[in-house]
Amino acid sequence: MAAVLLAVGGCVSTGGGKGPAHGSTHAPRPEPGTSAMRGITLPSWYRTDYDSPAAPRYLRGIRATGARWVTFTPTWYQKRVTDSALHTTEETASDASLRRIVERAHAAGLKVMIKPHVDLPGDADRAGIRPRDRAAWFAAYRRFITHYADIAADTGAEQLAVGTELAGVSGDTAAWTRVIKSVRDHYDGRLTYAANYDEYQHIRFWKALDLIGIDAYWPLVEKPTTDPALLGRAWAPIREKLAAYSARQHRRILFTEAGYVSQRGSTTAPYSWTVSTHPADAEQAAAYRALLDSFDGRTWWAGVCWWMWDDWPNSGETPVRLAYTPHGKPAEEVLRRKWAG
Repeated sequence: MAAVLLAVGGCVSTGGGKGPAHGSTHAPRPEPGTSAMRGITLPSWYRTDYDSPAAPRYLRGIRATGARWVTFTPTWYQKRVTDSALHTTEETASDASLRRIVERAHAAGLKVMIKPHVDLPGDADRAGIRPRDRAAWFAAYRRFITHYADIAADTGAEQLAVGTELAGVSGDTAAWTRVIKSVRDHYDGRLTYAANYDEYQHIRFWKALDLIGIDAYWPLVEKPTTDPALLGRAWAPIREKLAAYSARQHRRILFTEAGYVSQRGSTTAPYSWTVSTHPADAEQAAAYRALLDSFDGRTWWAGVCWWMWDDWPNSGETPVRLAYTPHGKPAEEVLRRKWAG
């Protein structure tokens, strides 16, 4: 899904990283547990965001909702969809700041997923990446993702996503299997891939991972609604389909991202930052409640990581009253009742 979605990360509440694991030659055995992840993503938009004076307050706010996980999203870029090179920019969180925010999150009692992204300039959709030289692109990607596998191992991050919404290249099963093997050589924690909701069924390398990851931005209704029961009925056929898919793949399903802007119509297009200019806190809250009511207690469901907590000071492109954040809105109270209550 477009860079406009970025990523609300994800994780499960069982298992975990085992510290530095360079040279490991075997995959960790998936743990069957039935607990569901309670997570919120704290993305970064600039190299020093994770060192911001606001960071400790944000982590406390996330923890106060009842969340037990936080996801961080360092991002590299490529200039064109056909390029085979990836590079850092001033918008890439520095390695030192990522290490420090993981340490702070652990000190705050939160488990961590590192979910590295590859993006394009502006609002271009990362799903459109189709490099001319695929072999060169995958070589560059392997260097990129093993770099973060090393950081995840060194910091004790409990989970790592090996990719996010890269539908233009995710059909290359052999190349991804090699990438995942390389990551396993650097990191012993649990692995997932964050597929877009219209991508996950085309992935053929789930068996190489511990969890199926889905960015759960399904449109639920044709007209805006604040009725959680109506939204719950919309989730029912999706839930049945996911349960069957989980059974076939022998993997639990984690919503590596899910989220709704507080704008009228967010339930009709959850993937959009700009559905309307009309605030709709009640619609956002109803969507949060419907998702949790629909999936809580399903043993095949590994939980959700919401997109997203607050933007960093002076970095938000969307006014807070219209943004994805639940902070200070009725959606935060839904989380507190469901998770902390």
